[in-house]
Amino acid sequence: MKKLGLLLTISALFFGLTSFGAKAADLPPVTSIATPQYSIAIVDVQKVVSSSSQVTALKKEQEMKAKSLMEFIEKARKEVAATTDTKKKAALEEKYSKELNSRKEAIDKAYAEKLKAIDANITKQIETVARNNGYNMILAKGVVLYGGKDITDVVIKAVK
Repeated sequence: MKKLGLLLTISALFFGLTSFGAKAADLPPVTSIATPQYSIAIVDVQKVVSSSSQVTALKKEQEMKAKSLMEFIEKARKEVAATTDTKKKAALEEKYSKELNSRKEAIDKAYAEKLKAIDANITKQIETVARNNGYNMILAKGVVLYGGKDITDVVIKAVK
């Protein structure tokens, strides 16, 4: 009795699937559905960043600030070395240490803010070039093994 029930179940399942196959065969092919066309470009972000006049100016500014900081450190060392009283020497060291940390934090904060603004500008320029040229997707050159239109030079011109 169990075998007969199992046989009937399998038969019903088989006939149900074959009739579904006949219905599926009547459907239009999937290729008739319009698929969107994607246009993909690549950008060498490192090259864009190194070519940016904003980045060059920021580097020069950082070099000047670092030079100024080194001059401050040298002045502080001389003043501390010239002091003979140990209490005054310790007080000067603490004063200059706090001032150095404060200056360094201010420089680092300003650098991070300017770098963030430059990054936002470069990203905006990449998006603008992509929209103007009809690209759906832009990928970093380093992650693409093959394919895509390289728009690095166009972005470099837009960023400068």
